[in-house]
Amino acid sequence: MTSLLESVRQPRDLDRLSRAELDRLAAEIREFLIENVSRTGGHLGPNLGVVELTIALHRVFDSPRDALVWDVGHQAYVHKLLTGRHDFEKLRGRGGMSGYPARAESEHDIVENSHASTALSYADGIAKAYRVRGLTDRRVVGVIGDGALTGGMAWEALNNIAGGDLPVVIVVNDNERSYAPTIGGLANHLGTLRTTQGYERFLDWGKNALSRTPYVGGAIYETLHGVKKGLKDIVAPQGMFEDLGMKYIGPIDGHDVEAVESALRRAKAFGGPVIVHVLTRKGEGYEPARADVVHQLHQVNPKTNPETGLPFQITGTSWTDVFSEEMLKIGNDRADVVGITAAMLIPVGLHKFAQQYPERIYDVGIAEQHAATCATGLAYGGLHPVVAVYATFLNRCFDQVLMDAALHKAGVTFVLDRAGITGPDGASHHGVWDLSILQVVPGLRIAVPRDAAQVRSLVREAVEVDDAPTVVRFSKGSVGPEIEALERVDGVDVLRRAAKPHGEGDLLIVAAGPLAAAALEAAGQLAEGADGQEPIEATVVDPRWVKPVNPALVELARGHRAVVTVEDNGRVGGVGAAISQALQDAGVFRPTKVLGVPAEFQAHDERAAILARLGLDGSGIASAARTLLKN
Repeated sequence: MTSLLESVRQPRDLDRLSRAELDRLAAEIREFLIENVSRTGGHLGPNLGVVELTIALHRVFDSPRDALVWDVGHQAYVHKLLTGRHDFEKLRGRGGMSGYPARAESEHDIVENSHASTALSYADGIAKAYRVRGLTDRRVVGVIGDGALTGGMAWEALNNIAGGDLPVVIVVNDNERSYAPTIGGLANHLGTLRTTQGYERFLDWGKNALSRTPYVGGAIYETLHGVKKGLKDIVAPQGMFEDLGMKYIGPIDGHDVEAVESALRRAKAFGGPVIVHVLTRKGEGYEPARADVVHQLHQVNPKTNPETGLPFQITGTSWTDVFSEEMLKIGNDRADVVGITAAMLIPVGLHKFAQQYPERIYDVGIAEQHAATCATGLAYGGLHPVVAVYATFLNRCFDQVLMDAALHKAGVTFVLDRAGITGPDGASHHGVWDLSILQVVPGLRIAVPRDAAQVRSLVREAVEVDDAPTVVRFSKGSVGPEIEALERVDGVDVLRRAAKPHGEGDLLIVAAGPLAAAALEAAGQLAEGADGQEPIEATVVDPRWVKPVNPALVELARGHRAVVTVEDNGRVGGVGAAISQALQDAGVFRPTKVLGVPAEFQAHDERAAILARLGLDGSGIASAARTLLKN
């Protein structure tokens, strides 16, 4: 049988398909995704859940003339297929497609959206621009999950959209979860909508009663209208949206193409702001995903067995695993320690703590700003909160870290997972900003562990601080071998000493966290010499705590001709910049080279490949050191 998917190269190809063919196309898309994403890795469960919804969206709306904006964007694989992008061979790899919408890939990708709760703001702005330009025949559609609706920014956008008359269609893709089941009042409200028949049906019953029995029917119908507001709140909680001034359509079975298409056509014709509430099931059509009760194969690793949904190879212990185990031990030792996360309980490793201490864990939804300020309140109340989020998402609550936690000298520990170069998720998910943006926060202290032992040690040290916020950040993936220190000098770990009397040497390499291994490799290459070059003796140190700059680093620099700093973070305003400034302030003028990530967005690729390309591997560090000393 000829593949229908192969025949769909742009959205208008969907117009010629019959209902039966649309169902067949949906099945083919699911087979394609399971086969390909199991090989490359990526967001499988979310995309399996939006197949029919995406087909209906592209049949009703004329992309890119009508703007489709996806929130979070990880569920846009089906959208990519329907807009002609069938080459998934290198998905999320160098030279391949992004795992999120990407403007460089297609005119159908309006925004490169991969942080949650932003799509409705984009949609509001696009719709306003169309109005100003006189493009009144265009529609804007924001597709947002119920998980993303837990973010405050989404409600700021709703407030603005509802206050106007712009033709914005908001599709709430309600699958009861983000990474894991959605929590909070909004989740409860949508849950009520899922299980409640609409009050309009109750009114229809009154109309029918009137036609059958006019004497009593009229009274019934009049009574029903008299308590309409009460019925809206009790029988049909969609009143919350309608009271904002927005038309509500739903709930709709999101796996019925015809039903979704009908609802979307009604919304399109309305001409003002409309919410279409669509019920979908994450991982639909794939038993391993449906059987995964916790997150339904939200994201699968490369080389996953498509038959089972399990990886063919089991990787080593991750940085997250180490933190998770230590957090559990800390919870046992200290009853005042509590955990907070923003819809990432399992990914950041707080699930074991939650299982053991359910009364001491708070998942606030996709609301990092609230998490930071709530943590400040918890600290005021006599507890020590540990806020665990991805490093890239800390950017979203910088003001709360600065003006709430730090200003009040609150004893709050922020644990940043997926810090530094993360790899396949691309520009939006590399955690290369935190060491720079946090440098300006008065009193805040930052620790960067180099191995598992240091994760355990530094988290322990961080939660002992009760008069300032602390930060511990670590990488994504498997933690490497432990690196023993030769000695500790006033808190700074010396990992290698230059082979010269009194510890003096040609070069001091200051390595932040996991790049200590690459720095040691570079020191070995420098000591051997290469291509006729003179050997260079280097001392390698790990500061452990990188903010504030330890005075011991300044004294170590005095005994060396030059300094190289290495960090898995942006070069602008990061650890190296702070050390360079500290040396100048102390009158220690040494040639200094700051190695890190340039002020550019880094594309998706494997972490090791990106680090090597940026000169942050052993060879790159050694080459930079030779050039520095030569000049």
